[in-house]
Amino acid sequence: MQKATTFVVVLSLAAMGALLAACSSQTEEPAAEEPAAEEAATEEAATEEPAAEATTEQAAPEATAEEEEAPAEAEVVSGTVTTTVDLTAYDKGQVVRVWVPVATDNDYQVITDDEVDGGANATTAEIVESADGNKMAYIEWDENVEPADRIATVSFHAERTEALRPEIVEEGEVPEDIAANYLGSSSMVKVDDPEVVALAEEITAGKETYVDKARAVYDWVYENMNRDNNVTGCGDGDVCRLVSDGVRAGKFTDINSVFVALCRASGVPAREMFGIRMNDADITKNQHCWCEFYVPGTGWVPADPADVLKAVLTDELEKDSQEALDKKEYYWGQFDAKRVEYSHGRDVVLEPAQAGDPLNDFGYPYAEVDGEALDFYSPDTFVYSVAFSADE
Repeated sequence: MQKATTFVVVLSLAAMGALLAACSSQTEEPAAEEPAAEEAATEEAATEEPAAEATTEQAAPEATAEEEEAPAEAEVVSGTVTTTVDLTAYDKGQVVRVWVPVATDNDYQVITDDEVDGGANATTAEIVESADGNKMAYIEWDENVEPADRIATVSFHAERTEALRPEIVEEGEVPEDIAANYLGSSSMVKVDDPEVVALAEEITAGKETYVDKARAVYDWVYENMNRDNNVTGCGDGDVCRLVSDGVRAGKFTDINSVFVALCRASGVPAREMFGIRMNDADITKNQHCWCEFYVPGTGWVPADPADVLKAVLTDELEKDSQEALDKKEYYWGQFDAKRVEYSHGRDVVLEPAQAGDPLNDFGYPYAEVDGEALDFYSPDTFVYSVAFSADE
């Protein structure tokens, strides 16, 4: 575990990002819109001056620093997410099980009214939570249930707040539980792979602080990776393959897994979150993955280089264009509000445990028929839809 040095670093991510920038989609969902910066202004009641002629012209008072740099107001998106699963295509006499991710509260979202309906003949239909804190609906239909009855709906209400860039205060040490959970490897994120370690050392050479190392990794990912819309789903995030020369392209899980792995290999705790966009009525194909890194003295800081690279491809931007660089700076330390986190972690074991292997991630519904996993990327064998109804 990297220990903090004896000094305290206080810096603005926005200012640091500007300095570094000077040196420097299968389409599963519509491109994320970068929230427009709202101009914050204080409305003051107008006062009418007497009509008397003024003999001297007085200069208007200068704006205070607070007025000139009023804090941005975070966008809030809220509404109901509903997943419908249809497993009527499978013959009677088989046990059918399905797990559907359900969001939970965190720093940026409040989740209420979670419900599951497996139909009158479901053997089990309940909201449960796994040992690692992921929440889900579990529905089971036994071999006696008629196929036509295997339709379930799962819903929850989400209020999501935009994550605005914090001021970084770097001091102290990384807590032991953070280091234990967010510096190690998973089956796809091989932090101790020699090539990953060597690349991380090269990228962060000369960087002493957690935030400087994370920013160096962020810049490297932006400059050296690209979005590849031919990748299935959100990608698998196989970091060893992705850091190889000539393979540095993918989708959200791919790109953000590389960011996480290189941060961890540099001693910076980092993690991924898996969820879905709340940006349309039909969000069935709008899955997304994003990440955060940890700074002692501040906590978890947002980062989403994959969303930037998606915009570069979708909007046909040059990476050195001002529009691309503006998006890059927005997603360094910030997230838009049009997303909701379903789950976290890799090599996921569900509750109750699935018969199949641990899941690479839990961003999609998962189902088994007589213990055999269904392909959640195949609508012909696993039929489901996800809808979002925005609050008025």
